[in-house]
Amino acid sequence: MRTASVVTLGCKVNQYESTAISEALEKAGFSLADVHEICDVYVVNTCTVTMESDRKARQFIRRLITAAPDAQVIVTGCSAQAHAEAIAAIPGVSAVVGNRDKLSVVAVACELLASGKKPDTPLVSVPSLEGSHFEPMHITRFGRTRAYVKIEDGCESRCAYCAIPAARGPVRSKPREDILREVEDLTARGCREVVLTGIETGAWGRDLGGERLEDLLVDIDRIPGIGRVRLGSLDPTVMTPSFVEKVAALPSLAHHFHLSMQSGCSATLARMRRRYNADMARAAMARVRAAMPDVMLTTDIIVGFPGETEEEFATSLAFAKEAEFLHIHVFPFSPREGTPAATMPGQVPDAIKHARVREMSTVSETSAARILDGYLSAGAPLAVLPETRGDGYFLGHTANFLEVRVEKQEGDLPTDGDILTVLPIRREGEVLICRPLPTP
Repeated sequence: MRTASVVTLGCKVNQYESTAISEALEKAGFSLADVHEICDVYVVNTCTVTMESDRKARQFIRRLITAAPDAQVIVTGCSAQAHAEAIAAIPGVSAVVGNRDKLSVVAVACELLASGKKPDTPLVSVPSLEGSHFEPMHITRFGRTRAYVKIEDGCESRCAYCAIPAARGPVRSKPREDILREVEDLTARGCREVVLTGIETGAWGRDLGGERLEDLLVDIDRIPGIGRVRLGSLDPTVMTPSFVEKVAALPSLAHHFHLSMQSGCSATLARMRRRYNADMARAAMARVRAAMPDVMLTTDIIVGFPGETEEEFATSLAFAKEAEFLHIHVFPFSPREGTPAATMPGQVPDAIKHARVREMSTVSETSAARILDGYLSAGAPLAVLPETRGDGYFLGHTANFLEVRVEKQEGDLPTDGDILTVLPIRREGEVLICRPLPTP
């Protein structure tokens, strides 16, 4: 039987698409194997969010070709879309497939194997994304408890630092009925948490006659047996009064939002070309916290953006302290060729960027410790969904995204899909160590 391996580099959208590609390969008669095994075909689903992402993708492809020189290597994803010529120039690459029709890698794999040899010149299929539609995809496979469901593709925000709009194209939304069928099917198969994700998740419905994300969430909440529903990254403009009012009442919605802030300074946000300022973000966070008192917020923050002065960074730092995020993903600014930010004046030296990363990370750690210590002091039980298992313990998250480690006391660990009631007993870094409570 023909064998194939699909390798994912990058975001949750790529993870979903790789699962869809894997299932399509199986339907075409391939047996799936681990990347460390010698396969007939390898599909590498790449990322281009930073220059380092591109470098790592090319490095991985070269190592793969060295380990399996006779295999057909097909490269797809954002780096393939943005840098098709550079990827095709890597000796041993068999084909480069863009983001417009990712599932076509299956037909390409079959074509390459039918030829009986590696092509002298790579097959390149990277058409423009302008005018493209949402590529139909449906998955049936997921991890122990959680599935990512892609509901949207593309981004039209055109932030000054970001190369993703060029690699992903305009906003395209998955039709509502397709999403509902997929989530219903995954739920029937035992999935206990669905994460709705996209390149710009909050833009879902914009191209469907103005359908709204909150109305989709209401429909998903009505699916029989639905477990938790979690949202991918959003920007604060999504948190309108109507959105918050409608979703706060949904039993299935996890009370955790990842807000893609990028900075807490309005002047920096304006140069970034974000669609909100710090005061708008404060109002959005206050709104959601008033409606969901147990909600947890996480975020991304870029430090060292061009022109970020000491005063601007201090403003962003103060915002982060005030916001009390459960976790901050902190990134030093990384210039992307072809974006406006790459040539902006006031480029910040690397040493200053790294020092600011440390300062912002300390704020993140301090906020997390304060939040988790509050849960320890309260001594209230928590409901956790097991995700990763070890020898005598499991790791999981509460609905509001507290990370929990539960160690076995007596009896067996819960089966996959069980929500377990636990009691926090201590904190290790940003993880609550808990013991299970007896089942009533």
